[in-house]
Amino acid sequence: MEAKEYVDAIKSDIKWLGFKWDQECYASDYFKKLHDWAVSLIEKNLAYIDSQSSQEIASQKGTPTKEGTPSLFRERPKEESLKIFKDMFEGKTKPGEHVLRAKINMSSPNMVMRDPVIYRSIISNHHRTGNAWKIYPMYDWTHGESDYIEQVSHSLCTLEFEPHRELYDWFLDSIGPLKGVRPKQREFSRLNLSYTITSKRNLARLVEENLVDGWDDPRMPTISGLRNRGYTPESLKMFALTVGVSKRESVIDVSLLEFCARTHLNEVAPRAMAVINPLKLTITNYEKKPFEEIKFEINPQKKEIGARKIKFSKTIYIERDDFKEAADDNFFRLKTGGEVRLKKAYIIKATEVLKDDKGEVVEVLCEYDKKSKSGSNTPESNRKV
Repeated sequence: MEAKEYVDAIKSDIKWLGFKWDQECYASDYFKKLHDWAVSLIEKNLAYIDSQSSQEIASQKGTPTKEGTPSLFRERPKEESLKIFKDMFEGKTKPGEHVLRAKINMSSPNMVMRDPVIYRSIISNHHRTGNAWKIYPMYDWTHGESDYIEQVSHSLCTLEFEPHRELYDWFLDSIGPLKGVRPKQREFSRLNLSYTITSKRNLARLVEENLVDGWDDPRMPTISGLRNRGYTPESLKMFALTVGVSKRESVIDVSLLEFCARTHLNEVAPRAMAVINPLKLTITNYEKKPFEEIKFEINPQKKEIGARKIKFSKTIYIERDDFKEAADDNFFRLKTGGEVRLKKAYIIKATEVLKDDKGEVVEVLCEYDKKSKSGSNTPESNRKV
């Protein structure tokens, strides 16, 4: 049974992706109807109470090449099964003492059809129904019947549920005749990402063993984890549309996901600059006011959102790796005696270096070409350096 935290997380993720739902549907809303249908299966001799242990039931399932063995309780009188099922419903039996199984075909080549369990006793607090129910339906029983109640036309599952389609249809047939839309189960391949764990069971282990800081840890491939890593809703939707839907199992390279993120961020992200390891430059011939403002686009893709202003003054800072005191012609950044153009600003030339007692460069003295400002349309501004 899912906890409320998962329900809340799903709703939060859907909202963040920009989707709105028409109505919220919970399988627990249909517990009464599912129970009544289960009773009708017993009455039709299509289900029975099995009082074996789970280990005994599993051992009788057989293998893909070996038929299963019918339970000793398979021909239990329906009146007896109805009585025990009622006791299970009222909480008079112990968990694991009995289960309700569909009576289908223990010789079926599809092992899913070998009398699957459809109800079991669980004494637990449900996040929506509290302690009202002492028995809970299994996924396969809940799946198709809930789809029918909600009038879902197509239930989309991943390929591992393909063997379950036969059971999905059998259950719908067993509660018939149906009115309105008859649901259909259809399968498609999982979304497998390279270098990425996507199994819910394995991701849960990472959370439970405190190897990550929860389901929204930026290292997790969950929607909330990707959100905290910086992915946008648009980039995830772009990725989904690019990958598409297929029945062929494949592994999608994670670089495609990263490409979608870069593509969208390039369209919407404001530009910024930072100097991580600064080196001081002094423009020795800068004699203007304390500074002048240089305009940079906030985003070159969206000029309509305006520009940001950066100060250009006598003292500026560049990355230390962008300067070498002595360098060959293959170094295209600033070097002693060499010129570079500062983006949106002027051409500067390094004339001298100042060092500390250890011989480390602490300051570079430069001169700037006053007529070379970018965009000024002067001959100096158009020359290449």
